[in-house]
Amino acid sequence: MAQSLVQIYVHIIFSTKNRTPSIVPEIENKLHNYLAGICNSKGCRALAIGGYFDHIHILCMLSKTVLIPNLVKDLKVGSSHWIKAQKGEFEKFYWQDGYGAFSVNPSEVLVVKEYIQNQKFHHEQRCFKEEYLAFLKKYNCSFNENYLWD
Repeated sequence: MAQSLVQIYVHIIFSTKNRTPSIVPEIENKLHNYLAGICNSKGCRALAIGGYFDHIHILCMLSKTVLIPNLVKDLKVGSSHWIKAQKGEFEKFYWQDGYGAFSVNPSEVLVVKEYIQNQKFHHEQRCFKEEYLAFLKKYNCSFNENYLWD
């Protein structure tokens, strides 16, 4: 085959260190835009970015030249530097180690986008831990809960 074609949708989730509620309304939209810019600069077109006070959800198309761990590292490092540059309470901002990355069936992209855009509603019903555990179970991921949150 002469051409390499890739269409992989990935849903990435990561939280603030110790799930501290650091993503406050005054920086939320700017943070989402910053994260989208990082995705787009890596050739991973951002389709939806949202979250809550203590975590982020990103839906993007994975570039054929980018590895997920490298993308997540760039997202965390770049956005962490940006947040800390906002000064004040943000100078002590950190992302938690680790992340979740889940493949998304093309027929489910709109459902995932809607889910990400409605994070505030979802978190009136359940906390991040419950949400994340549900994703791990849905995708049948093996995990050790002793290491999941620290």
